[in-house]
Amino acid sequence: MNDDTPMTGNGQGGSPLQAPHIPLVPYQPGGGGTPEDNARRFYEVIRQRRSVRMFSDRPVPRETIEWVCLAAGTAPSGANKQPWRFVCVSDPALKKRIREGAEAEEREFYSRKANAQWLADLRPFDTTSDKSFLEIAPWLIVVFKLMKTDDGGQVYYASESIGIATGLLLCAAHHAGLVTLTHTPSPMKFLSGILERPEHERPFLLIPVGYPAPGCVVPDIQKKPVGEVVVWR
Repeated sequence: MNDDTPMTGNGQGGSPLQAPHIPLVPYQPGGGGTPEDNARRFYEVIRQRRSVRMFSDRPVPRETIEWVCLAAGTAPSGANKQPWRFVCVSDPALKKRIREGAEAEEREFYSRKANAQWLADLRPFDTTSDKSFLEIAPWLIVVFKLMKTDDGGQVYYASESIGIATGLLLCAAHHAGLVTLTHTPSPMKFLSGILERPEHERPFLLIPVGYPAPGCVVPDIQKKPVGEVVVWR
């Protein structure tokens, strides 16, 4: 059960409530539109989100990144364990070390690990082992998955929970007018050492965040139409 709502009894002889409950305050979109109108407006905003590899070094305030991470932290999680840690890096020396570590893994990937089909699938995106954007982007958010809580407790549905949180993080950054990239050098263990993270935190994603560089371009790709991603029953 990937939900932050605790399981409870019915108050009539069942298990007692494990946490206090409060009335839900439903979100009411502004503008007075119908649910269909509001859903379409959100789609029109989020469809403009793109993965970017051409970043500007234009500064982004720490407060902006904090709000983005707080938005990510509103995600539901198994038993509300919130098994995520967002390590936000702006220090140039650390960013340089992260780039060096990522490029070492990427050189291995392109030269030895990836099979011919994988490389062919990547060719339209013109990706290489050069990850200079890791030093140019003003912020790197390294998302770590907690394999247990900080006090040694169990976590549940950690991958599902952190996946949802990361999706919200990308949406929040886009809503703030920023661009991102979900970068996945593999393996990512080098991030734990560089950022001095404890053993129970595992690197999950490396996300550069900032503004697009002047003249930034992205691959001309299309998303699948509704008929290919939605099944009605």
